[in-house]
Amino acid sequence: MTPRRQDAPLPRTRRTRPGPWRRLFAAVYILVLLIGGLRVGFGQRTQSDRTGSHSSRGARPGLTPAARAMVEQAIGVVCTEAKTDPKGSVPIDDMQARPSLPIQSPEAVAGALRAQKLLPVAKNLVVNSLRQLANEYGFQRSRFFDAKIQKAIARVQAVRKVRPDMDSRDNASVFLSRPHTITFGTIFLAGLPSDEGMISVLAHELTHIADGEGDSLRVLVQAVASRASGLTGLTIRGQRAEELTCDLVGAMTVRSYVADSPGYEPLTRRLARSIEHNCVDQDEGDEEHLSPRNTIRTLLALNPTLARELVYGREERPPSPTLRSN
Repeated sequence: MTPRRQDAPLPRTRRTRPGPWRRLFAAVYILVLLIGGLRVGFGQRTQSDRTGSHSSRGARPGLTPAARAMVEQAIGVVCTEAKTDPKGSVPIDDMQARPSLPIQSPEAVAGALRAQKLLPVAKNLVVNSLRQLANEYGFQRSRFFDAKIQKAIARVQAVRKVRPDMDSRDNASVFLSRPHTITFGTIFLAGLPSDEGMISVLAHELTHIADGEGDSLRVLVQAVASRASGLTGLTIRGQRAEELTCDLVGAMTVRSYVADSPGYEPLTRRLARSIEHNCVDQDEGDEEHLSPRNTIRTLLALNPTLARELVYGREERPPSPTLRSN
């Protein structure tokens, strides 16, 4: 289990890890595959045949000045919404400063019921998002990765329960010895009053479960981290890489949820809820997490479409296929 530092203003994920020999074997196996031609199996494509949020696998040059300005403007939108939205998520440093909530408190009960209700929706969206990432990062033609992701999807679909826990306070967690349950601290349940905020955290934890003890998503996590490091200049590896990938899936699932369930609320407000719990005053990271505001910055760098939607307040749809006449 990952120990929880009481002074760290971050929601933590506690999960068991495989033993050192198993990790060593997995690392050697992946290295052999890479040397032996994994680059070919993972995607025969050119630099220009990708559209959307993730245009090429691996590291890229840093953000252009225009892209960096767009990211910073989008951060401003997100954190303004966090302060003005009646259903805005509570910043995670604020959550940690709050007293514990009993399981039977009205806020915790309401949050637990909403989380349980949204769990099936989140599961389906996570499955779709994992498949989308596999395609966008060039792994769709790899039999090796396809077998891994099918197992990951099966683990996601097997999750059945959200369990509120007073001692977990401002954390959500998964224990891989109990892979059918997501544990939510009561403060966290109360601090996510919107469906979008709740789905983003459910998706984060479901992605940990998808990865599993065997690190099924390792190569995808490494690809996401490599690109993120190239775009931002931040050091992103190890558990930081996994946490970032889980956050990325969370943001993707919310974007899909918003597109599939139109409402009267502004688009920017609904999208901001996926990441606004990171709008903190005490911006501290640790060995396993980027700082909250760097998390927002990196997620928006990885997903420029989301950044533009936040800034301009309108949904961007992929272009329709061009019909060819005979």
